[in-house]
Amino acid sequence: MTNCVNKLLEALDENINLAPDRWSEEHIIQAGNKKWISNILPAELLKRTVKQAVESLVTINESGEFYKNFPDNIETPNYGDRWGRSANYIEINNRAIAEMFGDRTRNGILSSIKILPAIPPSAKSWANCIILSQIFPNIYGDGYNKGVSEENSIYGIKLNAGYSGNIIDYDINLSGEEQFCAFNNLAHIHGLKTGFRTVISADQIKIAYPDKDDVTFDWNNPEHQELFINEHVNLIKTGFEAIFIDSAKHIGGYDMGNYTGVGALPGYEQMQYILYEIRARSGVTSISFAGEKSTGDFARYENLGLTTGTAFIPPDNYDKVKCWSEKLKYNKNYAPGVEVSNDNDEGGRSYEDRLNRINSSLFGYEYPSDKLPSFMQMEDLFPLRYDTNTHHLMMTNPSYSTDGTPESHWENLFTKDDGRAYNAKVGELFAHAMNL
Repeated sequence: MTNCVNKLLEALDENINLAPDRWSEEHIIQAGNKKWISNILPAELLKRTVKQAVESLVTINESGEFYKNFPDNIETPNYGDRWGRSANYIEINNRAIAEMFGDRTRNGILSSIKILPAIPPSAKSWANCIILSQIFPNIYGDGYNKGVSEENSIYGIKLNAGYSGNIIDYDINLSGEEQFCAFNNLAHIHGLKTGFRTVISADQIKIAYPDKDDVTFDWNNPEHQELFINEHVNLIKTGFEAIFIDSAKHIGGYDMGNYTGVGALPGYEQMQYILYEIRARSGVTSISFAGEKSTGDFARYENLGLTTGTAFIPPDNYDKVKCWSEKLKYNKNYAPGVEVSNDNDEGGRSYEDRLNRINSSLFGYEYPSDKLPSFMQMEDLFPLRYDTNTHHLMMTNPSYSTDGTPESHWENLFTKDDGRAYNAKVGELFAHAMNL
């Protein structure tokens, strides 16, 4: 694609000439040549313009060179094809931080761009990877927020319907793919990998048609399978390099007694084929496939084509994390990950416990080359207000605005002074890990 960042700026009626961002320079945390924004509240970034976010990312990029115009060619951080085996995956609920005007929700990709400067960039020895919670339209209420107790789940999606009205800015003359391309280029210049969450439970997926009613997805329908593959390939071509697969543990009918999704799942060999085809058709050999709870039977998931999975290693126990790092250090294709928190997190964990889990994730090994992957949520960097939690925001889409403006929603979605202090402590942990 052409320079998607400049195209985005122009679509937003902004000049493409960039200037150093003084605000960012005053809020930098630095470790070697790695820089990001710390000791902040998310609203401070979300209230800024997209152009200010671009200028921030150019100002703090690790090359130290300031670009007066955004470069035409930005490469993804290069950690080899197996980068996902050791990465830290940080899921950002891009719907929750979207712009909420009254009952409308929109422009989550622009908010995701604005929050990028506050995400720690990748370290010397491993990558940090942002996972976006929503890409496709959700089945019910897409583009709208509802009351705090009204269901509006991200886990029910539509394919063949473009991208979510919660996420894409449909008021500007720029395609959804180009908006994702701009996000990915900006993440890359900041030293981050990127990916997105997907759903594989058949009854949680609808196929949209322009001339007839939506139909429920069917894994036995070759046309549906083909559509699933191509939708994901198209996204990879915009610059994403990771896909987090919900309910991946149960692919092929495995351990169905603990399955909490709705509907049939793909067969084991079928999913092998799907993952192979996504890699082959996109031409991206470095894709990392991360599976929800796809751990325990390591060979099963490695042979499936997965890179990592969640919820196997006890995250509160540094010594056990280090022990598993030692056991698994020779397998560079697949390893289970350390989970700070997941999308089912219902809150209540103390800041100290979260910091301890992040510490285990970043330092639980003998040598940096043996580091295990890890999984974090937005709340692990930016604490949410006390009466909500990660899972609640996946299942519902409330606005916390007191006056109908997005600025008020952003201010009230997160905690205040204690959240700022916690964010500073998270920054210190990442800073210690940067040059390992």
